[in-house]
Amino acid sequence: MSGTEGAFSIAGKLDRLFRATGRPEPSYMVIAEAIRAGQGVAISHTYIWQLRTGRRDNPTVAHLTALARYFGVPVAYFLDDEMARRVDGQLALLRSLRDAGVTEIALRAADVSPEGREAITEAIRQVWESEHPDR
Repeated sequence: MSGTEGAFSIAGKLDRLFRATGRPEPSYMVIAEAIRAGQGVAISHTYIWQLRTGRRDNPTVAHLTALARYFGVPVAYFLDDEMARRVDGQLALLRSLRDAGVTEIALRAADVSPEGREAITEAIRQVWESEHPDR
């Protein structure tokens, strides 16, 4: 298998990061501009597209580091398949939590008193136990 094929290629990993947000994907132009402005790394939107599609598969460490920072993952995500598996698992969990509305609950609970959070936790536990009596 070449460096441009499969789930653990640079292209496959970068594609998963693009899709991980669950929202409309950021454009290549937006990402390139954000990296240039925020990190001072020269990168073009065309180059990011080439990396994602596998047309280029040997990026510099500076470009990988900049992309990792932009997407909020360790640069090892691109270099270590085991790290990629762990990060992908975390991203899947975040998507599940977001899809389940947990993020909204957590954000609202942040402004609740400690006693209120305890009451919320207890209510969730009671609902869970009523829906999972065998556990």
